[in-house]
Amino acid sequence: MMTWLWPICLVGFGGFFGAICRFQLGTYIANRFPSSIPYGTLTINLLGSFLLGLLIKHHPFDDWKLLIGTGFMGAFTTFSTLNLESIKQLRTGLWQAWILYTLLSYTGGILLTFLGYYI
Repeated sequence: MMTWLWPICLVGFGGFFGAICRFQLGTYIANRFPSSIPYGTLTINLLGSFLLGLLIKHHPFDDWKLLIGTGFMGAFTTFSTLNLESIKQLRTGLWQAWILYTLLSYTGGILLTFLGYYI
């Protein structure tokens, strides 16, 4: 196989499953815990941050980083959805929910990546 094609296949394969997992888990959490705080996206992004920290620290193989890190986690976590949901909260006047969601997302994401990396 051509050397440039293998990394593309790894990222694409990982991304395929990451997007499906994000959709399924996000839908499940949103239906199970309806709230003004989008717990589905929050859970997915925090879990993804932690797992990415673990992966980067404990898997020295570039293929795993491409498959799981770039592919799966890139499609599983979602910065754009986080921002869209934040704007929706602000536009509907949910200031307290927006503050909590933003703080948990950014601070929690950084802390969980750090924790995953140093476990």
